[in-house]
Amino acid sequence: MNASSRIALVTGATRGIGLETVRQLSQAGVHTLLAGRNRDRAVEAALKLQADGLPVEAIALDVTDAASIAAAVKTIEDRHGRLDILVNNAGILADDPTRGAAGQSLETWRTTFETNVFGLIATTQALLPLLHKSKSGRIVNVSSLLGSISEHQNPASFIYDFKGVPAYNVSKSAVNAWTVHLAHVLKDSGIKVNTIHPGYVRTDMNKNGDEQNGELEVADGAKTSVRLALIDDAGPTGGYFYLDEVLPW
Repeated sequence: MNASSRIALVTGATRGIGLETVRQLSQAGVHTLLAGRNRDRAVEAALKLQADGLPVEAIALDVTDAASIAAAVKTIEDRHGRLDILVNNAGILADDPTRGAAGQSLETWRTTFETNVFGLIATTQALLPLLHKSKSGRIVNVSSLLGSISEHQNPASFIYDFKGVPAYNVSKSAVNAWTVHLAHVLKDSGIKVNTIHPGYVRTDMNKNGDEQNGELEVADGAKTSVRLALIDDAGPTGGYFYLDEVLPW
């Protein structure tokens, strides 16, 4: 590997937007670690990209498991000595859309927050020492427009009535708030922290039965993460974006 190459880690990357984010970062010349809970699936996905000549490496990482996070951090430190880009892409949608906010089980809320919020925070905190070793660290948190509180309160917004997955929505609001706080703490460090909406993408998360719902292809869904991962030192921090658009909190 070229020692001058940037090193990126993408969580939840064995399929969908995460996998496409790995593809696009590696196509841009970034040595990209493809992380997934299931090591065999991560290896399988990485091998396919390696066959296309892309600088991709598989790594096992379950963001809900402290031992898994620690092992991943050690592997990255031993192999690369630093991390330049972290894309927190791992996330789940566990809501029963027929139950709403009042009827959603506490188990659903806890399960959702364990991955989407606590796992994201735990992974980021564990990797911060390696990001501090980078000349230009970047953290991209994959959120959703569904995490925008102002849009949920706006009757003119197309998400105004989209209240059927409250645990997911609120978890993404928490991701947005975490982004603001972390960006503030790191504002003088050179590490830039932003949160993004990938768009309404046809993925398994947006499945209705056997049919995938969504307006965008997966390649489009990765574009905002990649753009924020590759911003230069004059780029933003503490923002909420979809492509070049600044989104309302």
